[in-house]
Amino acid sequence: MVRMMIDASHRLRHREGTMRGSDERQQALFSYVSLEDRIAKDHPLRVIREFVDRVLVELSPRFDAIYASTGRASIPPEQLLRALVLQVLYTIRSERLLMEQLDYNLLFRWFVGLNVDDAVWVPTVFTKNRDRLLRGEIAEAFHRAVVEEARRRGWLSDEHFTVDGTLLEAWASHKSFQPRGGGPGSSGGGRNGEVDFRGQRRSNATHRSTTDPEARLARKGPGREAKLAYQGNVLVDNRHGLPVATGLELATGRSEREGGLKMLEQLPARRRRRTVGGDKGYDTRDFVQGVRELNFTPHLAQNTSNRRSAIDRRTTRQRGYARSQRRRKVVEQSFGWVKTIGLLHKLRHRGRERVAWVFSFTTAVYAVVRMRTLHLAEASP
Repeated sequence: MVRMMIDASHRLRHREGTMRGSDERQQALFSYVSLEDRIAKDHPLRVIREFVDRVLVELSPRFDAIYASTGRASIPPEQLLRALVLQVLYTIRSERLLMEQLDYNLLFRWFVGLNVDDAVWVPTVFTKNRDRLLRGEIAEAFHRAVVEEARRRGWLSDEHFTVDGTLLEAWASHKSFQPRGGGPGSSGGGRNGEVDFRGQRRSNATHRSTTDPEARLARKGPGREAKLAYQGNVLVDNRHGLPVATGLELATGRSEREGGLKMLEQLPARRRRRTVGGDKGYDTRDFVQGVRELNFTPHLAQNTSNRRSAIDRRTTRQRGYARSQRRRKVVEQSFGWVKTIGLLHKLRHRGRERVAWVFSFTTAVYAVVRMRTLHLAEASP
């Protein structure tokens, strides 16, 4: 009899369109579990948030300078930067998707500092507030503060470095690369008309992109395709591969070496001579001379293809030269990370100033991820 009553109850529930696990009891009106308790104690974001919070405390005076104390309340800069860190870490391609995640993802709310019932921001308002940080040069300050935190923890050698550059493909197509002044060869036929580039001689001196005028046509090497791009440069520490300086230049034949010297000039002066490694592209007399004037020993890969190298046996015979050549490849890890995880394989911003901001900030987030790995390695028994 009991079995028959249970089967009848199940058939009745099926006919009424209900199912197991549905709202058979009243939903709770209040939650007594905080966001802090919902996040696992060993979650990877906990260490990252600790590092980010220490950096934001140091940036507080800068925030006071660019944010007025009166007027309409805006997005707190600390929460804005934490949200941007999440966008890089989780490879979120737009602010609209970021706000969608922030609306229902409790982990994201905890990291940013929002309560469960706090309203998220409108994507356009979020973008406008991010532009305010662009004018305040917050990305560069954020990166410098991250580097100082790594230096305080003893993770930087301050003696041995590697410099390298990579091309960042601009948000502009080949069709936008048209003659300056709209001369012959300009595209026509509507918004996406057919264009034939065969037989045309196009260069940065005679053509310019109408979509991103500061982007330059460049190729990574002989035989490679030419793309509209910017030149991103990174200087890393050889001990742990932490990026200590970044730079963004217009993609020209000399921008990689010129950007490398600029980054070396940003380092604190030392009386003791230091070393800097690099690939064959840096083996030129002007770069080697500039490096030595900055009190660095150039540990560069020799370029002897139909030419004479700018460095000789007095440098290459040293044991430190071989070690620098082995360690210089660690810079490729940062490029791989910012292009895949950070979505910089194809830029989503236009203009040198904005691209430089995004490149510096994304590289700083990579440095925070590396610092978390080093922290956990030291904490493990």
